[in-house]
Parts: sequence; C-alpha cells; structure tokens
Amino acid sequence: MSARAKSKPISDPGKLSGPEKAAVILLAMGEDHGAIWEALDEEEIKEVSQAMASLGTVSASVVEALMVEFVSGMSSTGAIMGSFEQTQRTLASFMPSDKVDGLMEEIRGPAGRTMWDKLGNVNEAVLANYLKNEYPQTVAVVLSKIKGEHAARVLASLPEDFALECVNRMLRMEPVQREILDKIEQTLRTEFMSNLARTSKRDSHEMMADIFNNFDRQTESRFIAALEERNREAAERIRALMFVFEDLSKLDPGGVQTLLRAVEKDKLGLALKGASDSLREMFFSNMSERAAKIMREDMETMGPVRLKDVDQAQVAMVQIAKDLAAKGEIMLAGAGGDDELIY
Repeated sequence: MSARAKSKPISDPGKLSGPEKAAVILLAMGEDHGAIWEALDEEEIKEVSQAMASLGTVSASVVEALMVEFVSGMSSTGAIMGSFEQTQRTLASFMPSDKVDGLMEEIRGPAGRTMWDKLGNVNEAVLANYLKNEYPQTVAVVLSKIKGEHAARVLASLPEDFALECVNRMLRMEPVQREILDKIEQTLRTEFMSNLARTSKRDSHEMMADIFNNFDRQTESRFIAALEERNREAAERIRALMFVFEDLSKLDPGGVQTLLRAVEKDKLGLALKGASDSLREMFFSNMSERAAKIMREDMETMGPVRLKDVDQAQVAMVQIAKDLAAKGEIMLAGAGGDDELIY
C-alpha cells in the first residue's frame, strides 16, 4: 500500500497535481467513460493511471471542489471539442455499428433536412456525373424536386442529348406516386449520398497529406523524415494518403487525354522531364504521333532544368487533375490503395 493510501483522506485540492486531479474526476464519473481515455495519448494514460492507483482516500469536499473547477474551466474556455470521430465513438458505445455508420454518413453528407434539400447543396457537376447513368424518367423526377436554378445548372452539365430527353420527360410528367418517390429517395440515399459522404470524409491526416502534396520535393522529404522520428505511424499514414505526380499513372486513357487538354504544353514538358520512363511513355502514348514527337523535341531543347521548376510543374499538374476529378471529369485512384477518391 502506498504512503498516500495509508495517510489521512486528502482534504486540500491545492495539494493535488494535474494528473491526480484528472484521476479524481475520472473516478468520480464512474467506469462508463472509455471515450475520455481514448482521447489521451499513451504517456498521459500512464500518468493518470499511476496517480489513480496511488490516490488513497479523497474527501467528498475535495471531489466537489474539483468537479466545480472542472465544469467552470470548461464553460470559460470552451474546452469541449466536438468532432466526427468523437461523435462516432460516442454513438458506438450504445448503438449497433451498422446504424452508426449510416447515421455518420448522413451527418457527413451535404447539409439539409430532407433528401431534396441535401441534393440542392451538391455541386451540379458531381450530381450530373451521377445522374447521367440513370433513366431519363428518374432524372426528370429528381430535377423536378430541386430548385429551378440548381436544376438548370445540372441540366447544363449533362450530355446534351440526354439532357433534352430529360426535359421532354419533365414536360410530359404526371404526378409521381408516393411509393416511386420513396424508392428514388432510398436509391439516392444508399447509392449516391453514402458514397458522397465517404469520399468527403476528411480527417487531420488527409488535411496534412494535402498540404504535403504542395511542398516541393526537398521540403516534403525533410518534413516526412522529421515526422518519422517523432510519430512513424502518422508519417506512414500521411504518405499513404498523398496523391503525388507518379500516381497519375493510375488514370485511364480517357482521363489522361482529358488531363492533357487541360495542361499547358510548356508545363507538361517540364513536368515530364522529372517523370519516370513508364509515366512519360504513358502520356506520349495518349498523344497523336506528331504531338508526341514535338513534345520530345521540346523537352530535348530545354536542356538541364532546375529541380525546383520541375517540382512546381508537377504539383500544378496534380492540382489540375484534382480539379478535374472534383468536376467529375476524371477519376483519381488514391496512392494508398485501389479505392477511388473524389477530391
């Protein structure tokens, strides 16, 4: 038994250290607060656990004083921070995992009380990219349920013949039966909104991967190396989430050609100077023979180029690819696996 445990009950909260105060609060709250422990790192858990094990008896007045201090501190500093991850952990403590996943996808998706409110907050290019694979009659129903200005932007983003067919269906449309409308809503929820919520999920590692993507090569290497020394797991996760120039090799031929049309030729030549042979050949094979020949000649006449300039050209090209993906014009595959990511 520790010296603290043998002594009189603690009656002065001022004599307690920070970890000891935290231990008292956690003991007072009972055993059903695992989420609080999950928010602590390993060293903090060790400190609080050691303090808890050696506390001994704490008087009721001290517990009360610490609870008041705890609540007062939260109210004055706003120390409670809500997040998607914390909400998900809290829900998982009393709700089946499949229901938690469904609810979190609903929360992460576009704002709005009803399905049609939510659709009104989806980018028109993203919505059009989904609707172009549906039946014109279904698209007509969807467009009739959202605001006219948004419907106009979606129609303008659809292939012209398909859009005209949808317009004709809307002109001839009869009142839609409730069960058909319910079925369309359910399909939108399960096939479109859930995927949209998953691809829009963004945690701190994804945010940092996006920042690292915009570093030049030397800065990126320096930060990754430093982070590996302090937190190898975080460094590996960021590296897996990063979308770098060489990942453009995962584009399909249509995506490559769309990207080629969007990139300035001098920037393309500069970016390809620093590309692997396989990636360079992939781009050349998606050009006309004459265009590929001219590009090779242009790259030869450049002579030696600065690494910094090549890095900037490659970062700019990756950003153009992400912008095209956001518009639904190409599909990017993430560096960390085969899952498709929409940025």
